[in-house]
Amino acid sequence: MNILIRTDASVEIGTGHVMRCLTVAQEMHKYGHQVTFVMRNLYGHLANLVKQHGFSVKMIHYIGDFKLEEDVRETKGFLLKKMYDICVVDHYSIDIDWEEEIRPYVKKIIAIDDLANRHHDCDLLLDQNMVRNYLKRYDELIPKHCEKLLGPRYLVLREEFIKVRQMAKPKNGQISRLLVFMGGSDPTGETEKVLRAIDEFDTSFPQIDVVVGAANPNKEFIRTFCKKLELSYHCQINYLATLMSKADFSIGAGGSTSWERCYLGLPSSSTIVANNQIEATEEASRLGLLFNLGNHKNVTIETYKFLLMNLEHMEQELQSMSRLGLSFTESPEGPSSWVERMLEMW
Repeated sequence: MNILIRTDASVEIGTGHVMRCLTVAQEMHKYGHQVTFVMRNLYGHLANLVKQHGFSVKMIHYIGDFKLEEDVRETKGFLLKKMYDICVVDHYSIDIDWEEEIRPYVKKIIAIDDLANRHHDCDLLLDQNMVRNYLKRYDELIPKHCEKLLGPRYLVLREEFIKVRQMAKPKNGQISRLLVFMGGSDPTGETEKVLRAIDEFDTSFPQIDVVVGAANPNKEFIRTFCKKLELSYHCQINYLATLMSKADFSIGAGGSTSWERCYLGLPSSSTIVANNQIEATEEASRLGLLFNLGNHKNVTIETYKFLLMNLEHMEQELQSMSRLGLSFTESPEGPSSWVERMLEMW
């Protein structure tokens, strides 16, 4: 099959959509299918990373905010040159209007979403998040024939996470190794806040790993700061699951990485750095899966210092959080069951 993936990344958008779609592409490629990405030429687009993994990328070059007509016109240009069997869409600005325009040129459409705030014309919808009413909230937004894959049992996970999960055990609640990862682009500068909190708190954690993505505009400053504090600095890595397995606690952002931490039984805090993270982060906190520090606008260096100071007194809470994370992300159908469901469409 020929598969087209329409997604974007940028410093403002973040990297989550592209990283998730890269996992989809790698899984499809294992089955012998050809995958092409269509992405806008935004600052921090990650197209080079996609190419490094062996996938073709078609760049959309119009300037400015998302424009439906321009996006459809340029995407159609790629579709007319080659027939595609499936179009995978992972993009908050794309809805039923874009999908209906593209429909005549592809055989099936898969929408990856987590907002449930717009209509889709799709044949399969995947939302790996758990929020209140998550099983019903798309009922009026998608066609009757559309298959729904909903909740953490359908997590889109890289192979490294699946391998590490096989050896994962609940954490004991004692903190000796800390992981800091605030997302691929960290547009609100949370990593710097955490580093300043560590500097001021004079933490005694034996090992602290700090991870940034290639799209982080402050990565060089962070690298220098880590060197000053004698912390381990990692940039655009392919071993995040390994670091998570070794860590006892993670300071992170909301979004898909929250579920990756749960999947490996890693207790964590989440800072909400985008509006689309609010509902899922609040629900995960309510269920006891993480500590919700709140919106980034209200999270300060002092917030992170307070967290660091109190971690050693939270042993039982961290033990419970670890066990719950492993339980909530258990899939009776096995890991990556979403791949088979996608391929069954054809």
